[in-house]
Amino acid sequence: MSVKRVLQYGEKSLREPSKEVHKVSKKIQDLVQDLLDTMYAKNGVGMAAPQIGVNYRVFVVDVSKNDEPLNPLVFINPKIIKKSGAIIAQEGCISFPEAYTDVKRYKNIMVKALDVHGRPFVMEAKDGCLLARAIQHENDHLDGILFIDHCVNRFETDKILQEHHLPPVEPDMLIEDPVLDEELESKND
Repeated sequence: MSVKRVLQYGEKSLREPSKEVHKVSKKIQDLVQDLLDTMYAKNGVGMAAPQIGVNYRVFVVDVSKNDEPLNPLVFINPKIIKKSGAIIAQEGCISFPEAYTDVKRYKNIMVKALDVHGRPFVMEAKDGCLLARAIQHENDHLDGILFIDHCVNRFETDKILQEHHLPPVEPDMLIEDPVLDEELESKND
């Protein structure tokens, strides 16, 4: 299909929740191809439909390394059904060019979704691997949540955003997750 324009942080539709996909039609399959084309063109690890201005619950991920063959994964109507553990890791986002900050994520997740042909599947990603973090990151986009909403240090993140001429963190959007925070604190004890 084609490479689409990626919305940048500050554009309103990145904060809007996405609609369920009722049928994996040709239109949805074309959207998946646009997401893949755009993600690869931008050297990304993941891309969610809202990032190209389409508010459907669809995202793609490919965590293959430079020397590995491409391994695109498609998630339609994803739901994270299990999560445990905690990790802090640096994240960035194609909608935030060159801006990276430390965020809190679950270490282990299980997700159920439909593939590009509308078939259901369940996938597990463990040990804080890139796949586990990418699925959480892209899934958040479908609810209008951005990676900076999980930042470890709001003021440091504001500084990074300012350096990249991006709007500051929206304090009322910061995610409160007592389970995750407790898990991280117990690791520091």
